[in-house]
Amino acid sequence: MEISVFSNKTEVAQAAATRAAELLKDALARRGHATFVAATGVSQYEFLAMLTSTPGIDWPHTTMFHLDEYIGLPEAHPASFRRYLKERLVERVHPGAVYLIQGDAPDLEAERQRLNRLVAGLGVDVTFAGIGENGHLAFNDPPADFEVEDAYIVVELDEACRRQQLGEGWFASLDEVPRRAISMSIRQIMKSRAIVCMVSERRKAQAVRDCFTGEVTPVHPASVLRQHKHAYVFLDAEAASLLNL
Repeated sequence: MEISVFSNKTEVAQAAATRAAELLKDALARRGHATFVAATGVSQYEFLAMLTSTPGIDWPHTTMFHLDEYIGLPEAHPASFRRYLKERLVERVHPGAVYLIQGDAPDLEAERQRLNRLVAGLGVDVTFAGIGENGHLAFNDPPADFEVEDAYIVVELDEACRRQQLGEGWFASLDEVPRRAISMSIRQIMKSRAIVCMVSERRKAQAVRDCFTGEVTPVHPASVLRQHKHAYVFLDAEAASLLNL
């Protein structure tokens, strides 16, 4: 894992977008195709705007998955991750294949198995990610399951995670925040050839310290990134404020 610290979140987004573009272009040059996993949330706003504005990425020859989606939330809801990605990525660059999680599917197990079949055998070139205030990676809240082999799993969202979603303005009340989600598993994320993770704001500083110092543990899910040789973590000064770098 490699950590880089920048003065503000705009610099984080630019550096992360530059690295992500390099990884996508390299995969496209070597194999004529690239597979990536997109993330959502406040940390991804500027990053996705910059990445989708980067010239020279052959988007029609890419395949896109995404990290997680609430269970039971319709796509029309402002907090829907499908809606988020369609507006901020898919409709801007039109990847060749797009596989979105249908969190409101009538048969959740069938949807989970569909996603598992789609990603099986595909080598993911790069996964985009952030970390939560509770240290989660995707929606793998602590204590995360580091052992499950399935690519996509159903998870319970803890209160800290749900309060973060409320605090970021996605929902009007805590009761409205879903309690379950379909999430890419830790093991599947770690199978990615590269991971580009960005974290900003002081509210994430304790999680950054917990995950990137001390031991690798399911209690701090994103700590697992320290075991990946090509995980690139981009922090702003506030998120890195509790680290001794």
